[in-house]
Amino acid sequence: MSISPRRSAVALAALTALVVSGCSDGPDRPRPAPSKPAPSAPSSPTPTTADPAARAAALVATLSDEDLVGQVLMPYAYGSSATKVSAGSAAGNRALAGVDTPAEMVARYRLGGVILVGFSADDPTSGNQETTNVDSPKQVRELTDGLRDAAGKLPAGAAPFLVGTDQEYGVVTRITDGVTQLPSPLAAGAAGNPALTEAAWRAAGAELAAMGVNLDFAPVADVLATRSTVIGSRSFGATPATASPQVAGAVRGLQAEGVGAAVKHFPGHGLTAADSHAELPVVGQSRAVLDRTAFPPFRAGIDAGAMAVMSAHLDVKAVDPGTPATFSRKLLTDVLRGQLGFQGVVITDGMNMPPAKKWSPGEAAVRALNAGNDLILMTPNVSQAYDGLRAALKDGSLPRARLVEAVTRVLTMKFRLAGHPQPALSTLDTAEHRKAAADLAAAAVTVLRGSCGGAVAGPVRVTSSGGRDRTRALLTEALTAAGVKVVSSGGTVVHLVGYGDGAKDLRADAAVTVAMDTPYVLSGAKSPTVLATYSSTRASMTALAAVLAGKARPTGRAPVPVPGLPATTCKV
Repeated sequence: MSISPRRSAVALAALTALVVSGCSDGPDRPRPAPSKPAPSAPSSPTPTTADPAARAAALVATLSDEDLVGQVLMPYAYGSSATKVSAGSAAGNRALAGVDTPAEMVARYRLGGVILVGFSADDPTSGNQETTNVDSPKQVRELTDGLRDAAGKLPAGAAPFLVGTDQEYGVVTRITDGVTQLPSPLAAGAAGNPALTEAAWRAAGAELAAMGVNLDFAPVADVLATRSTVIGSRSFGATPATASPQVAGAVRGLQAEGVGAAVKHFPGHGLTAADSHAELPVVGQSRAVLDRTAFPPFRAGIDAGAMAVMSAHLDVKAVDPGTPATFSRKLLTDVLRGQLGFQGVVITDGMNMPPAKKWSPGEAAVRALNAGNDLILMTPNVSQAYDGLRAALKDGSLPRARLVEAVTRVLTMKFRLAGHPQPALSTLDTAEHRKAAADLAAAAVTVLRGSCGGAVAGPVRVTSSGGRDRTRALLTEALTAAGVKVVSSGGTVVHLVGYGDGAKDLRADAAVTVAMDTPYVLSGAKSPTVLATYSSTRASMTALAAVLAGKARPTGRAPVPVPGLPATTCKV
């Protein structure tokens, strides 16, 4: 079933109005049984089971205020199982939500969804994601099955439970083992072929769906207008002309397989080099620049049918100075919904990030909903956020109509996703999926200096900056398979650099230098040949080996400007 958020909006608005006027459970009222729908007004239309918006509004009419509040919360939880967790994970869940397990968290707070994250509870570098839920695809499937079992017992259980994650590919990839690894978004921008992007992201969507993930916080729609290290190769490129068609392709690919796409980070994190994980970045560009540069990829994602948009913790001076976009009604309601026409689900960026922690979890959640968000992501304290929303609903500082509108949007998205059967785990990492990733990776390889597609004189020695033993091994294996002799000393040096590397990581004696992340570092390379793959996956190293062996012609174009170098030396 394919229903656009814009078309769903008409039914949603009419039915939401009926729900607001017809359901008045207070926050302390007992929950109604899920099998006992509230009577509809005689003049109300009869919802059809085929219409997700109508199904959502009908379900909302049966829910207590406690259940409505739970549906707008999407926290993380500690543990790799829904019901059995370690002592450390149980302690983490108690601090976060006063429960021991993820399943208990879902049940107590009537949650609308959970985000899966990728660090361990004991990891000192965990940053704002303090746990991991990911060990293997089989474990993820068992976890998501367990979460859905818990959610299915709730009054809102008729709607699929949301399980989300940040599977952007490239540097932000939460599930890495046993799945098809796509090249980074910047590689897709270099390839410049939306059909290849769509095919690759369709493979990704099928694999996420097989593991029980039905919402991907991707693709990144940020235009890389600055040298932002926090966005970097997560972006498709430095111009809206490059990024927009790729964003649309990724959205179509994911959603074709029943995984909702959440384009991010609105209104555009690539316009500032600061990191919202540490501070409140300032976007100082004019409104005209925003309209011309930042907004088009979001519009492209919306026009492609994106079910969700993620708001960002950014101070956008030209629209609402001093107010983070996450909490700005001017940006989320007036611009995103009014100007760009988005009628789907708006989701906050992590509410455990510093710009959102200016307020208590409860107050921050209320402010975010009032600004126009529909889902509160990663609150630092679930019980405080839940209680704060209930209290605000009771005293009127959170209008009931706003909460009902948000829940109706969330449930509409859930029912849209319900039309897709879940694939088997055998869908993962198939030859077909690997080919989709390989085709995209091959189209991305770019020569920014040197001959176009000429073979490197062998034998070859592969070197790299520190910590890249696995990638060196992948390239060595691929070169050998392509018929190039690889030696451990002497030979023609092919040097790999990647994420976070700078001038100190280059080699003066390298005949070839390859950038496996943003290509800016290549401006300082002295090698007669410089290339970019923008990614370090097996598919990217195989594609690079084919070029170095003279068996493939590199057709990529740098999607960001590199001082002193052309976008490509190859004539297309």
